[in-house]
Amino acid sequence: MFFCFFASFKIAFRMKNSIFLLVCICSFYTQAQIVNIESLRRVSDTSKWSGYTSLELSLIKNRNDIINVKNDIHIQYRNKKNLILLINKLDFKEANDDALVNKGIQHLRYNYAFKPKVSWEAFAQSQYDAISKISFRGLLGSGFRFTLWNNPKYKIFLGNLFMYEYEENKIDEERFYHRDFRGSSYLSCSLHPSDAVSFVSTTYYQPRLNNFEDYRLSNETSLALRIFKNLAFKSTFTYVYDAFPVEGIPNTQYKFTNGILYSFD
Repeated sequence: MFFCFFASFKIAFRMKNSIFLLVCICSFYTQAQIVNIESLRRVSDTSKWSGYTSLELSLIKNRNDIINVKNDIHIQYRNKKNLILLINKLDFKEANDDALVNKGIQHLRYNYAFKPKVSWEAFAQSQYDAISKISFRGLLGSGFRFTLWNNPKYKIFLGNLFMYEYEENKIDEERFYHRDFRGSSYLSCSLHPSDAVSFVSTTYYQPRLNNFEDYRLSNETSLALRIFKNLAFKSTFTYVYDAFPVEGIPNTQYKFTNGILYSFD
């Protein structure tokens, strides 16, 4: 399992809950293609709506003309047996008419806990990433989520799902189309050995079912260290490996960020 650390740039509003201001002080990244849904779940045993939204717009004129647009929406509803999760992420950065980042993801997921430690999941996802030459990728999937361990200090979840993937790639002016069935298994671990330390790690494995040599592997791990009562330092490392990426795209992509998190109720 790859060891990683968690952070992100945004002013986040959690409806009926805490407000988070995350100020990132250092980052280095490339584009990832697998969405870590586990990091976006809100833990709660009561019925409620929760979520956040952020919007960033900037126009910079110096020696370069730089445009930046970023939107992030996360809405979740949970009661004792049902969970509905909606995610929308858009990110666009352009310098002198050259796109540095141009990607977006929309994800809808439903969970039904028909047993205390077993849930059924179904999801739909659409995404695009111009830098990775993904004009469109659509996913439909379903499967089961198992609670292997759950107490206040240690939580371990295992997911085993089946999904259909439709993908369009654009290389120069030529388009390529892929229609595949893939597995999507994940292992998510959340460790809280003390009030001052939090460690969360999720690993995804997504093989093509008719060719297991064609697979994607990703991991996102976060480490949070509390500095004061409402102030913590967080680091995140995200790693993605694609055995058969689009032509011209590297097999390995990763992102590393460090940040300061201030939270208040």
